[in-house]
Amino acid sequence: MNMVFPATTPATLPVVGSDNRFPVRRIYCVGRNYAEHALEMGANPDRDPPFFFTKPADAVVPPNHKITYPTKTNELHHEVEMVVALQRGGSNINTDDALQVIFGYAVGLDLTRRDLQRAAKEKSHPWCTAKAFDHSAVVGAITPVQICGHLDKGAISLDVNNELRQSGDINQMVWSVAEIISKLSEYFLLQPGDLIFTGTPAGVGELNRGDRLEAQIENLEPLTTQVE
Repeated sequence: MNMVFPATTPATLPVVGSDNRFPVRRIYCVGRNYAEHALEMGANPDRDPPFFFTKPADAVVPPNHKITYPTKTNELHHEVEMVVALQRGGSNINTDDALQVIFGYAVGLDLTRRDLQRAAKEKSHPWCTAKAFDHSAVVGAITPVQICGHLDKGAISLDVNNELRQSGDINQMVWSVAEIISKLSEYFLLQPGDLIFTGTPAGVGELNRGDRLEAQIENLEPLTTQVE
């Protein structure tokens, strides 16, 4: 097949215990999946149906790469999250079958232009410029299920410049991983290579150039990065 210009090389992520790379197809994100974070953002923490937004695949920042401070914002915020990587897909996936489509798990940082998000909310505009910008999806090495098992509990935390910013446990998620996959598959045909950010605990805050971040989830490879 002849191309008008060379196709873009897909974003990939390292896999723990392997030389193979995980090719990223799409990035889905779940909003307000921890009650305390919903409260700090001024939202109702009741168990409403999950809502989703997306980031482009080329927004991925792999481990050991720096974050470029984005344009058009003075309020870049961090959100540490567990990321689910899919090896199979489907639509209308039953909750009981949902874990079977998972390849592995990783630590992630959902970066947000908070000032742009706030302005979008006030005008009921979409969040694209606030969430889907370049380098907005930082993801660590993916640990396959065969190594870590399926994670439904475990400490999650983020340190910025060696000071604790966020901490919690993934068992505090309002919607479980299986429920997220099942509900998401009602809206989209999921495919191998999809990533799902599963929400952040309370404590989101501002980042500045030069900040060093260390994100951790129990039983997963830690993620370190720096803002430049």
